[in-house]
Amino acid sequence: MGDRIYLDHAATTYTKPEVLEEMLPYFTENYGNPSSVHSFGREARKAMDLARERTARALHTDPGNIFFTGSGTEADNWAVKGAALANRKKGNHIITTSIEHHAVLHTCRYLERNGFEVTYLAVDKYGLVDAEQVRNAITDQTILISVMTANNEIGTIQPIREIGTIAKEKGILFHTDAVQAIGSVPIDVEEMNIDLLSLSAHKFYGPKGIGALYMRKGVKVQQILHGGAQERNRRAGTENLPAIVGLGKAIELAVQDIPGHNARLEALRDRLITGILSTVEHTRLNGHPERRLPGNVNFSFEFIEGEALLLSLDIKGIAGSSGSACTSGSLDPSHVLLAIGLPHEIAHGSLRLTLGENNTEEEVDYVLEVLPQVVQKLREMSPLFNQQKGGLEYV
Repeated sequence: MGDRIYLDHAATTYTKPEVLEEMLPYFTENYGNPSSVHSFGREARKAMDLARERTARALHTDPGNIFFTGSGTEADNWAVKGAALANRKKGNHIITTSIEHHAVLHTCRYLERNGFEVTYLAVDKYGLVDAEQVRNAITDQTILISVMTANNEIGTIQPIREIGTIAKEKGILFHTDAVQAIGSVPIDVEEMNIDLLSLSAHKFYGPKGIGALYMRKGVKVQQILHGGAQERNRRAGTENLPAIVGLGKAIELAVQDIPGHNARLEALRDRLITGILSTVEHTRLNGHPERRLPGNVNFSFEFIEGEALLLSLDIKGIAGSSGSACTSGSLDPSHVLLAIGLPHEIAHGSLRLTLGENNTEEEVDYVLEVLPQVVQKLREMSPLFNQQKGGLEYV
């Protein structure tokens, strides 16, 4: 195959042409500041209101509960820091999981340094949190529960509805990082008893640099960006109008046909999983075999290093990502893979391939042709491979 194959959609997606087309006029023609009172400003405000309505509709809530941010990371920070600081008089205990995105984990670490207590719930070998674990971790000081809807690395989908029910029963705020879930997991914030939800446009074929926080009406969350009166006095800074318009269009498209979208991706995903498990020995599928995102494939290959695998695949025109954090300058493997019980050396040999709307059966077949050869070649260079013949259990 002459063309490159992109299998890293969990990292980011392309911006759909129809999303870009809707954005373009707000760079060059309708470029007013939404806070201005003249006609240019009113046109900008109207476009922003439409994006807010589209986002609200996708989550089954009111537009007044949607606040635009600069990223999913900002939305996570605002939700976790803001809720903790605003409710400090009620208690200082937060419950989260050991496999959250760093935007939540590092925020929790920051709060720990500032007098809060955080419980990091363990997960099972599939990366799943039990809702009863959440219930049992609650104390009279608990003010916030934050559990991601679906994991960005291994694709496991959490029991969000059950956790939301427990949080509501106990009168505790519930935040979910839904950055990886929008467009793949149907979300109704009312039915699921979600108080705060973070999302990011570039994960569902929208532009980068724009996110949103859903905040249930009446929920106390402290402001973390101070300045002007934008976003109804909750988030200062001139609104990124073209990106907001793009987010609104992208989320509208993302939730149009979730069952159809999922069925197509699941077929490709399962073809990839079955093909790899049947052709490559000493291989483990990471994440839940059924409760997983439709486009997520995550494997650990014994006796090889993830970064070498990534580079070898890149030479062959296949773009994926590693479960290892080597590329970020750290020698530690993924915290998610360690949390599901993988030893360091196996976690280092991990590969995440995430499918998107443009991927085809032919591309999957090409990966199935190339990947076993690459793994075999790397293993032949590994002294460990020649010394050990014991494999991992197949999942």
